[in-house]
Amino acid sequence: MKKNPVKQALREGKPQVGTWLSLESVFATRFMARVGFPWLTVDIEHSPVDWETAALMFGAIADAGCVPLARVPRGDHDLIKRVLDAGAMGIVVPMVNTVEEAKAAIAAAKYPPVGNRSVGGAIHALNFDAAAGDYYKHANDEILVVLQTESPEGVENAEEIYSLPGVDAIFVGPNDLKFQMRNHTSDGSDPTPEEFEAMLQRILAAGKKTGTPVGLHVLTTEDTKRRIDEGWQFIALASELKMMVNEASRVVKELGLASDKGDLAKY
Repeated sequence: MKKNPVKQALREGKPQVGTWLSLESVFATRFMARVGFPWLTVDIEHSPVDWETAALMFGAIADAGCVPLARVPRGDHDLIKRVLDAGAMGIVVPMVNTVEEAKAAIAAAKYPPVGNRSVGGAIHALNFDAAAGDYYKHANDEILVVLQTESPEGVENAEEIYSLPGVDAIFVGPNDLKFQMRNHTSDGSDPTPEEFEAMLQRILAAGKKTGTPVGLHVLTTEDTKRRIDEGWQFIALASELKMMVNEASRVVKELGLASDKGDLAKY
């Protein structure tokens, strides 16, 4: 059975930079999987990707020698089971605020006796170049489990969550974290840049203390390099949508065809 090289690299302390897929396009996915990113995450939380298309995208990524991950809408057993059965080699679980939520997500990604994932499906084994029996035997060791810290509550519980067996990495969604921090300001305003950065550094410190790789979403290669130097490891650089829109906007602006319409794609 094929190994999960991203999971192994994170264990060895090696940064892993990938990107997000949100266009619901198998065509685009086939090209992105050959660009050179070690992993690609199909975003099922904030995009219109349906289940059949997601499965085809996972297969296209795996066939190109890249690692397909899936961000599920939430940490439910049924959603995690379904993306893994469809061929994802790992999960990204949003809004993990408590130890109980973290344990539930980890259990859903693991077969007994470690977790409670149910046995079934066939596509998952194809993406690992394995027979079904081999997949069931080794999947617990190769599935990548990434939990998202996206709220002050999640930060308060960080060390306990990050110390749980089965957590392979932590990922910060900066937009959600910033919005959730509004609940802790007197007037519901955004935190200051200094307050936000301090929160990020608390997450990084918790990861270093527990020995758990942490990462976040960034927009530029400069930010990617800076965050790697700080010790962040699992880093998402923009998305295929952001890359497409940025380049198209640059061309249009360079040719003087239209005025600046602002940020059309946040990530």
